[in-house]
Amino acid sequence: MRMVRGAGRTVVVVIGILALWLSGGSPAHAVPVAPVPLTGLGPTGTSLMHGDLWSTDSTPWRGPGRTGHVVGSSVPAGACAATFIGSDGLPVSLCTRFVGTKPVGFAVPSVTLFDPHTAAPLAHLELAKGGLLGGVYGYLDDRNRVVVADGSNSILRVAHRRTAQGWQVYVDDRIDVSSTIPAGDAITGLAPDLQGRIWFATTRGVVGTVGRSGRVAATALPRGEQLGNGLSIRAGGASILTTHALYEMTAGADGRPRVVWRRAYDRGTARKPGQLTWGSGTTPTYFGPDGDRWVAIVDNADGRPNLLVYQSDTGNLVCRMPAFGSSGQGTENSIIAWGDSLVIPSTYGYQYPPMAVDGPSRPGSADFVGGATRVDVTAGGCHRVWENRDRIATLPRLSRADGLIYALGYGPYRPGIQQVGPIYLVATDFATGRRVVTRKVGDGPIDEPLELTGTISRDGALWQATIGRMLKIAR
Repeated sequence: MRMVRGAGRTVVVVIGILALWLSGGSPAHAVPVAPVPLTGLGPTGTSLMHGDLWSTDSTPWRGPGRTGHVVGSSVPAGACAATFIGSDGLPVSLCTRFVGTKPVGFAVPSVTLFDPHTAAPLAHLELAKGGLLGGVYGYLDDRNRVVVADGSNSILRVAHRRTAQGWQVYVDDRIDVSSTIPAGDAITGLAPDLQGRIWFATTRGVVGTVGRSGRVAATALPRGEQLGNGLSIRAGGASILTTHALYEMTAGADGRPRVVWRRAYDRGTARKPGQLTWGSGTTPTYFGPDGDRWVAIVDNADGRPNLLVYQSDTGNLVCRMPAFGSSGQGTENSIIAWGDSLVIPSTYGYQYPPMAVDGPSRPGSADFVGGATRVDVTAGGCHRVWENRDRIATLPRLSRADGLIYALGYGPYRPGIQQVGPIYLVATDFATGRRVVTRKVGDGPIDEPLELTGTISRDGALWQATIGRMLKIAR
């Protein structure tokens, strides 16, 4: 998933939308492995944008289920790309405020704290605005601080506290990494590893780490390769996907990232409609019977894109098959994983505002027919288990506790009818692909889901932002 679900990419999406306005089952044979616990991270399942460091987009917590409905909502004056929930139970989001105040400006990245019961904003902190993707990915540490990059290419630890004057969001720590980043570049991805380092990656292909001592080390990938997706981390290294190739990298004693293997993929001849840039739209996903044996992406091949699965250690190809059957032929979403099973949502034809995308698409436009498919993987290859026509418009989240995939989306596809009308909570059975929940939770355009990312809290609530609101959906 590329960051129309993040504060940086959302900057451009919000500008575009403002301009327009103003003018339960379980896997049949998958082993439900959960990522190893990490020191330095906040609560399990609510501290990372993609659920865990493997980017499985799953959670151990039960979701709102078949009776889920909106129990709290607010208008936070911005679009919130990712939400984390700390050990104190307080939701905190990476948001893009429509209008900033310090200084006055449009589409300003911020960190916003919400009331856990009503979803009302309690306090926010505006961040320095910089490059297109600055402040995109972040995570919550074990002190309930949001770790995020700002526009000055500093990595911030943003905390919150209650004072006599009310709640306050403030910068608790700042790490300047700008000396390793060329002028005009910006941090795109950010994640911790099991050795206590912070990994970062930039739009133009600089990959670096910050050690426990604060030492910064970086490596530049080949010129012309850009990054718009997040980093995925495992015990043995990190997976980084550029607009040209998938990399497995590791950091030595000096902290400098080194390439273990590189696999170029078919990036096609142009950007597809429903994707943001010319290249793969997926964050790499580690998965497999023992957790991180394999890594998966979807390429951008013309016609029918391919699901590609590699051995994480060696880069050997495990399987290659068309990512979709009858669904739209392309995705900007991260792949969901559980055990040895993958679920790939389609975003082909999704209409982003013109200012959000990078270059023309081929074809110039397409209907958003939607769809999602499950593929199971073995050492001998891949096979498709099911495919449906769900028109989901957020980054889906799988509950490993109830076996349901939660998202916001639209009604059935009708030719010529795109992203308008009611917005629904959609829940799909992971085992069968069958829709089990379709409940109205909003109306467009105020509740356009914008492919934003939600999270499921320990108490079973889905926190999901739209372009205009923050929703708390619970049983």
